[in-house]
Amino acid sequence: MTWSEDSLHRWLARTHAQSDAAVLRALRGRPGVCCHSCIEGVHFERSTPARAAGAKAARRALSDLAATGARPRALLLALSAPRAASEARMRGLIEGVRSAGVELVGGDLACHRGPLHLAVSALGEYELQGAPPARSRARAGDLVLLTGPVGGSRLGRHLVFEPRFAEGRFLARAGAHALMDVSDGLAWDLHRLARAAGVLIELELAAVPVHRDARRAGGDALGHALHDGEDHELIACIPEADWRRCAARARKAFPRLRVVGRVRRGAGLVLLDARGSSRRWRPGEGGWTHGRA
Repeated sequence: MTWSEDSLHRWLARTHAQSDAAVLRALRGRPGVCCHSCIEGVHFERSTPARAAGAKAARRALSDLAATGARPRALLLALSAPRAASEARMRGLIEGVRSAGVELVGGDLACHRGPLHLAVSALGEYELQGAPPARSRARAGDLVLLTGPVGGSRLGRHLVFEPRFAEGRFLARAGAHALMDVSDGLAWDLHRLARAAGVLIELELAAVPVHRDARRAGGDALGHALHDGEDHELIACIPEADWRRCAARARKAFPRLRVVGRVRRGAGLVLLDARGSSRRWRPGEGGWTHGRA
């Protein structure tokens, strides 16, 4: 049975009371917003269960929101699907978005000829004073932190992850200049952060926490950690003095948090190995870029 916009609207009215738009209660801080696409055949396979695909779509957007240091408040979903999609699958996708733990307050449905496409917008509130973390604010002298192990997400972890909201708020409160979600590969995302801030980042390869899935994936485990992407851990750049003040509390609250490098004057990303030799990382060595040939 193919899906019907009217039928889905009636189901939503019975079960969730959502509409196209919503008026939210006043925020306690400044609003933070982001959006993310999740496309069948790109971000999830056609065989992926609907709830898992919907949950991933929501959590991708929420992971970007976590990188602002904000607290999540609401989600919007724009869902486009071919006519042949079943109503059961459409309901499953919506239920998956709702399962991410943040209220789905509205959205849009559309029929098109392409694959399933979920666009999720996330709204949050930034409750701290002063300038919020941003990629462009990393400064020479900052330490580079990573909230958890990376690599091998293709074995299934790319569908099952939790946005690092607690870590993001802690690090923002501790004085982090920059936060960034690791979605396109650790090396590529560090390079983009360095480019945005006009700095050089030195990554200590021996300090990179390699996920056990990277070892299970076969081949070069460190290469997987640097380039696979969809880990959805956070990168943080924080002044060394601020880190010293909070390091003991941070390690107790977030034992997977690691210092993996340092920000210096210059440009780009440099990889340092355990022997002390270094090489400059170049775009195109790995990671994911939409539209790249």
